Amino acid sequence: MRADAIVIGAGVIGSSVALELARGGRHVVVVDKGPGAGAGSTSASSAIIRYSYSTRDAILTAWESAQMWFDWERHLGIADPDGMARFIECGNLILRTTGYDGTAITPWWDQFGVPYEELDEAELRRRFPILDAGKYYPPKSIDDPAFADEAIGELTALYSPGCGFIDDPMLAAKNLAHAARRHGAEFRFRSEVVSVERTGEAVSGVTLASGESILAPVVVNVGGPHSSIINAIAGVTDDMAIGHRALRQEVFTARAPIGLRLEDGAPFVSDLDVGQYFRPQVGGTILIGGAEPECDELHWIDDPDTNSEYPTVEVWETAMMRVARRVPDFGVPSKPVGLAALYDASDDWMPIYDRANLHGFFMACGTSGNQFKNAPIAGQYMRAIIDATMNGHDHDADPVQFRGGYTGEVINLGAFSRRRQKAVTSGTVMG
Repeated sequence: MRADAIVIGAGVIGSSVALELARGGRHVVVVDKGPGAGAGSTSASSAIIRYSYSTRDAILTAWESAQMWFDWERHLGIADPDGMARFIECGNLILRTTGYDGTAITPWWDQFGVPYEELDEAELRRRFPILDAGKYYPPKSIDDPAFADEAIGELTALYSPGCGFIDDPMLAAKNLAHAARRHGAEFRFRSEVVSVERTGEAVSGVTLASGESILAPVVVNVGGPHSSIINAIAGVTDDMAIGHRALRQEVFTARAPIGLRLEDGAPFVSDLDVGQYFRPQVGGTILIGGAEPECDELHWIDDPDTNSEYPTVEVWETAMMRVARRVPDFGVPSKPVGLAALYDASDDWMPIYDRANLHGFFMACGTSGNQFKNAPIAGQYMRAIIDATMNGHDHDADPVQFRGGYTGEVINLGAFSRRRQKAVTSGTVMG
């Protein structure tokens, strides 16, 4: 089988890449070892839309991408007859604490027109009385005797309206795949890539576990938690300054107390002071995830196919007790309800959107955890890099500059290079 481009991975970002390449006139074949678009890590995403990254280009990426989520059908160019993912607005409350006080964020928000409010201690208490505004930094494990210590002061906060979440992340990937098919893209599910083929110094296609070969001059690795394995198979890791690998993460749901429900106007809360984040959901529950504080052991996974989707009692207890510390009215449930999925996490929690040292091989890696929100524009980034590289441009020496369609600002795609120095970020999934 022959194609103009092969996309490995049909998650929300892989499907977006397929859509943009197909829009550009390429015959695209998407291969994924799973059963359908978005059935992997995308289906377990918290699907949060926010703008609180640590660097200029990351903030601008999120702000530009949000405009596409706000008018999803217009971005796709078609309505999916099976239903459309919806953006649910709830706002983002960022509790300002040691090492995460917003000073790296607000100057860029001012420049790009991202709306926000600064809340002092009194205003934080008044606006969100459901929260204990005490400062408990640093985050602690629940077996640390200091976990129960009294607060050492009060927090201030940033409130960013216009943030929220996508109600069905897997449906969002299906919407992108549907739009890509409209432009001629083909999707091959239950199709595992076992070899990346090359002719000389250029990629020439892939071989599947079935023995079938697909030939193409462009191959894009968007394999999520499997993408580090695919890069190793392709032999393109030697010049990568930024690594990435699969990281096990557990996310839980619990009944929301009054004041923390979506209908109460509750926000998505970024709480690096205790080491968790939580957001309201449709149906009177909250979703709770971790923010990788230093006191928590990170569980790296060598073989993504061995991951158990069942959460552990230890991680659940820690998450529940931390939320209870921040929300005194939170009723800790009697048993875990949630799942354990995998991030494709990079060394600095920033994505890699780049070419490789093998001509025609490209990568959108290190994306799981905080890049769902950027999926619409990530597809456009990859198309810009692919088009330039395949037309002879040296993206390594002269990074492609992408002009945002909403702000008109230029985004340096070299900021997402595989060869970059580690970006100065929060050191957590917040980016």
